[in-house]
Amino acid sequence: MSILKLLEAKLGAMTQADRQIAQYIIDHPDLMVNLSSAALAQATGRSQSSVVKFSQKLGYAGYQQLKLAVNKAKAIEWHAPGGVIHGTIEASDSYMTILQKLTGSKLLSMRETSAANSEHTIDLALEALADARRIQLAGVGASSLVARDFSYKLLKLGRSVLLDSDTHIQISNASALTSADVLIALSHSGRSVETLRIAELAKARGATIISVTGMQPNPLLDLAHLHLFTVGDEERVRSSAITSRDAQLMLTDMLFILLLRRQSDAHDYIHRSETAVTVLKV
Repeated sequence: MSILKLLEAKLGAMTQADRQIAQYIIDHPDLMVNLSSAALAQATGRSQSSVVKFSQKLGYAGYQQLKLAVNKAKAIEWHAPGGVIHGTIEASDSYMTILQKLTGSKLLSMRETSAANSEHTIDLALEALADARRIQLAGVGASSLVARDFSYKLLKLGRSVLLDSDTHIQISNASALTSADVLIALSHSGRSVETLRIAELAKARGATIISVTGMQPNPLLDLAHLHLFTVGDEERVRSSAITSRDAQLMLTDMLFILLLRRQSDAHDYIHRSETAVTVLKV
């Protein structure tokens, strides 16, 4: 996960001193990588020891390692291409302005979601899915639409999948899970009551929980064994779950493609699925 995204996610839970340092790094990453710990302390009004301790709290041996992480995050950071506007969509915006802003938001969300998930975590999720006896998907609202789409793809690979739009049935399914099963719980906020109850029950039954949430601290993260993250700037387009849904779709599509590559007989399953529906396409 990008250190800059991690700082943004943890900002609200930090002490005032740490928050000042983190906010400076978020706002001025290009400047920060050229500052010594003493210079950053002066720029943020904190002590040099506070800067070093801040680095260690994030899991780094010292300030120099934090600088390297920020520099790496800047190297992979992506900006919307020239001419694409990213901003709040206003009622007075023209058709072309809305189109540009919406396209910019979607592209940025998917790109940042890709950067937010480490290859190591993705590999662990793939191993859990590949070894699972059954895979249950849980989500409400827009997340339920993404769950359904992913379930269809998993079925094409011959996987045993549990999904239902009725929350009562989802909970009933979770009560039958075992340590051989996996639950993928999708909730951008990580606070959907129905999804939390399903995850709690699945965890009590010993199932492996994979959460797909935003990066902010949330209850679903606390329940899950593996954490996948989505980045959606919903404050900019809030009439519906738009960018968060796109981020979830991109992430689940990536999991599907990587599973397809990993599963030796995947193409046989795909071919049989295509052949089966051919009779319906006259």
